[in-house]
Amino acid sequence: MIGAITAGLLAAPVPPTPFAPELLVVAGGAGGANGGAGGGGGGAGGLSYHSGKTLTTGNTYTITVGAGGAGGGASPGYSNPTNGADSVFSDITSNGGGKGGQGVAGSAGGSGGGGSSQGAQYAGGATNQGNTGGATGYGNAGATPTASNTSGGGGGSGVAGGAVLKSDGGNGLNTWATWATATSTGSGGYYAGGGAGTAAAAAGTGGLGGGGASGGTNNSTVGTAGTTNTGSGGGGGGGAGVGYAGGAGGSGIVILRASGTWTASATTGSPTRTVSGGYTYYVWTGSGSVTI
Repeated sequence: MIGAITAGLLAAPVPPTPFAPELLVVAGGAGGANGGAGGGGGGAGGLSYHSGKTLTTGNTYTITVGAGGAGGGASPGYSNPTNGADSVFSDITSNGGGKGGQGVAGSAGGSGGGGSSQGAQYAGGATNQGNTGGATGYGNAGATPTASNTSGGGGGSGVAGGAVLKSDGGNGLNTWATWATATSTGSGGYYAGGGAGTAAAAAGTGGLGGGGASGGTNNSTVGTAGTTNTGSGGGGGGGAGVGYAGGAGGSGIVILRASGTWTASATTGSPTRTVSGGYTYYVWTGSGSVTI
């Protein structure tokens, strides 16, 4: 009897081990608008950070990396820009950026798109980035133009979009500059900068974190695209005679950081693994999964 009990105890399943890495989840940035219709800058993708997400050994967690939105097409026959797509790690969701206004208000998103000034000063889009899955979400509103022949800059993860003559994009956050350096990601140590809106004179400056620059009302320049895998917004197009195209938003990124030299049991999506400064980083620039 004792032997049977002992055998039964030995056969019992081993309880799962908790594992709590840090996570950075950045959504895709939105496209900037065509310069002939106000040219609002694209909002950055929302950014979510978790300081220690409890995961379970043996479980597989799905990862989605959001694409950047399309920029507004050139006149004639222009097309509207589009919002960025969401990025997701398990139950943490970062919302795609809001598109720049094209004769209308900017759209809401992780960070909002800049408003248009075609015929009126249309409002910038609000941020709709919340706190999900225990993570803290970051995002800011796009700007409302303050004068005709200007437009609003898209919001960044750190600062709202600008509404002065240059309509600059809002800056992103460099809180995770160490992560950016270790993994060769981000833009100058920042993530999720807003795209600039079509400016009254000189081109607008994209927000730190890869935000796209804009053209001016007398500038025959297309908006600059947001930097890939930063979640940045695209810049509004120039408006010299015709409306030049807006820039596309930059795609998002998902980064997992664990102490020591940890190795995942399995991954999909071809993440890059880097060990630096006492931490292991897994970086997804496309959708996939991780098995703990």
